[in-house]
Amino acid sequence: MTVALFAEPKTKVSGAWIALFATAWLGIWMAQLTPIQLLLPTQVEQVNARLGSTDWIANVVAFGIVSGIAGVCALVAFPLTGALSDRTTSRFGRRRPWIIGGALLFAVGLILLGAQRSMVGVGVFWSLALTGFCVLSASLTAVISDQVPVRQRGYISSWIAAPQAIGTILGLLLVTVLMLSTFVGYTLVAVLVVALVVPFALFVPDAVLQKKDRERLTLEAMIAGFWISPRQHPDFGWTLSSRILANFGNAFGTALLLQFLQYGLHRKDAEDDLIMLVLIYLVFVVVASLVGGRLSDKIGRRKPFVFVSSALQAIAAVMLALVPSYEVAMMAAGILGLGYGCFLSVDQALATQVLPDAHSRGKDLGIMNIATAVPQAFAPLLGALVVAALAGFAGLFLLAALAALLGALAVLPVKSVR
Repeated sequence: MTVALFAEPKTKVSGAWIALFATAWLGIWMAQLTPIQLLLPTQVEQVNARLGSTDWIANVVAFGIVSGIAGVCALVAFPLTGALSDRTTSRFGRRRPWIIGGALLFAVGLILLGAQRSMVGVGVFWSLALTGFCVLSASLTAVISDQVPVRQRGYISSWIAAPQAIGTILGLLLVTVLMLSTFVGYTLVAVLVVALVVPFALFVPDAVLQKKDRERLTLEAMIAGFWISPRQHPDFGWTLSSRILANFGNAFGTALLLQFLQYGLHRKDAEDDLIMLVLIYLVFVVVASLVGGRLSDKIGRRKPFVFVSSALQAIAAVMLALVPSYEVAMMAAGILGLGYGCFLSVDQALATQVLPDAHSRGKDLGIMNIATAVPQAFAPLLGALVVAALAGFAGLFLLAALAALLGALAVLPVKSVR
């Protein structure tokens, strides 16, 4: 049992497995990205308005501080959850209890968040909700290494990326078209995340770890495990660095897009323009993630896809910096979506192939997942500071381009994966 549990999987997962996996991620992304894109900024603005502040920079900074505090929670929750799920001996499996528990914590945090009317309450309960997201996504991501063979991981990872795009626009449309209040919007996505995740947890088998085979976990070992030496495991270090940089590039390029339209381009219908840009971006994300993931599986190469996709993100950001117009923004949205969609699927597959130890897949992938959540959490605050105090929107987009380009270069030294 121990050998089978930690061996590289060889049997391809079925279409039903993929459908349940994609559906679960659709619920996760709706519940995480709808608050980030719409509900949370609106709630922060409402709290600030009651305090007498209407300045957009103050609102973005407040949103950034809330996101940053939650990002610190993610730094701990991702690897800790992974380490605990690696050693869970429940009769229901290693990952399943954490998947269900994470979904419930995520949902409860969102519902409580919707009832908050103070900035402290918003910060506390968004941190709670994001911790639930981390618990859930860390456990679900580890299932890829547990059950999906290497030759199928690019395609399976694309079913994390494509639902991210679909979930973003679907969540926004549900809240805006139905004209839901902030509380009802939070409650809706909370119910949906549980409803869409539970079927995967119930119907997908999860191998049981016997207590005699469980590695002992001490506080000292747990803390030490959060550090993976780039000298001993250089491929893991380079992949993690590439991930952090590329995700910062994407986050800097998209976090203040509405403010760029409003105060950089002075568009009268900025919110409608934003929806159009998001639609263009997401169409290309879906196409690029599905095509790129499957193609990387077929030819057995990951690094060229990661390099090119990161470079495409840099090109899109440079376009926005040098030619700030709505027409260029539409073209840049397509290029950015093309790059980020391909990056999401192929880089996830690459990450599963550079893990140092089969016994700690959950913990190591939890560390990798930090590279996705933390840039998203800190980009609004850092971006607002760049725009307001340093170099304006052009400087922000050039910073995004630099981060994405460095992310492309960082993947080149990886040796164990082509």
